[in-house]
Amino acid sequence: MKAAVLKSFSAPLDIQDLPDPAPGTGEVVVDVVAAGVVSYAANVFNGSRNYPLELPIVPGPGGVGRVRATGPDATRLKPGDWVFIDSTIRSRDNVANPEQILLGWTFRTPAALPLHRTYHHGCYAEQVLAPAENVTPIGQIEPADAGRWAALGRLLVPFGGLLAGNLQAGETLVVNGGTGGFGSAGVAVALAMGAGRVVVTGRNQQTLEDLVARFGRRVRTVRVTGDETCDRQSICDAADGPIDMVLDFLPREASAAQVRAAVLSVKLGGRVILMGGLRGEQGYLGLNYNWLMHNETTVRGAWMYGRDAIPRMVQMVRAGLIDLGQFELAEFGLDEANEAVAYAAANARPRQLTVLRPDRGAINR
Repeated sequence: MKAAVLKSFSAPLDIQDLPDPAPGTGEVVVDVVAAGVVSYAANVFNGSRNYPLELPIVPGPGGVGRVRATGPDATRLKPGDWVFIDSTIRSRDNVANPEQILLGWTFRTPAALPLHRTYHHGCYAEQVLAPAENVTPIGQIEPADAGRWAALGRLLVPFGGLLAGNLQAGETLVVNGGTGGFGSAGVAVALAMGAGRVVVTGRNQQTLEDLVARFGRRVRTVRVTGDETCDRQSICDAADGPIDMVLDFLPREASAAQVRAAVLSVKLGGRVILMGGLRGEQGYLGLNYNWLMHNETTVRGAWMYGRDAIPRMVQMVRAGLIDLGQFELAEFGLDEANEAVAYAAANARPRQLTVLRPDRGAINR
C-alpha cells in the first residue's frame, strides 16, 4: 500500500510503499477513503508540539473508509461496509482504567507504548489496521461525499464534552473559546441536542458574527477583552438568565483568567467541562474552594468521547440535525500530503475541513 510516512521531525512526509496490513483476531483492515488534516498538523510533524510518538510513523488520527478485511471473530462487519475509524484506542486488559492512544498521532503515558507500537500507523495511507471496536458503520454513502463525512472527527470531540456534562434540551450553554474548529463545531452540536441558548466567547469578531448568521437567535456572542470581571459580566448579560453549563475549548495561548470568567458564571449546581489546551502555569485555574462548595459546581475534564457517541452522531447526521454541508471542504490526494498540511495551517478557519483522499491521485482544485 502507499502511505505518507513521517520519518523525521526535520523532514516532510515521505510517500512510500509499505506492506499491506493483515487483520488478526479482534482487528479490521479498512481501505481509507478520507482522512482529516488538522490545522496544527505541521506543529506535530516538526516536533514543536512535543507529542510523544515513535518514528517512523504514518500519521492520521481517524477517517472514513470501507472495510477491506476482518478478523475471524467479526460478527457484523463485512467487506465493503462504509465505516468511521475512531482514533481513540484503549487497552483491553484494564477496563476500569485503560491506557489510551490516538491512532497514528500520539500516546499519553509510557505504559501505553505497546498500544502505540501495535496500532502504529494511521489513516494517511491507502489502508489502516484498527481494533474492531474502533470501526463504526455509517451506512451507505456516495464516495464523493466521504470527505464531508470525515467531519465526524471534528464534531465528535465537542459531542463527547456535551455528553459528559449531560446537556439537556432547553438549557443555556457557554462555549468558551467557541471560534476555533472544535468550539464552533460544539455550537452546532449543542443546538442539535436542543440547547435553548448558546453563548459563544472568542476574540474573532467576524467568526462570532458568522456563528449568529448561521445559527440564528439561539446564539449569543461575547467578544472577550481579557478583563476577567468584565468578561464574566458580559457572559452573564448575553445569557440573560441562569447558565447551566460551560464547555471550555480555550487554546494553549489562553489564560486561566479567561477560563475563570466563564466558570464563575454558572448557576447554583452548574457544570463545567474542560476540553481545552491550557498548559504550564496557565493550567492552574485558581478556583475558590468555598465558592465551588457553596455553588455546588461540578468541574470535570473530558478527553475525546466515548464509543457510544459515534453511532449517536451518525444518527444525528442522518436525521438532518447536523449538516455536514456547513464545512468548507478542500481535498488533496495522498501524493499531495505535504501540500494538505501546509494548506490546513494557512486556512485554520472554524468551518474549514482539509482532507486527504488516499483513494485518489492528485486532485485539481
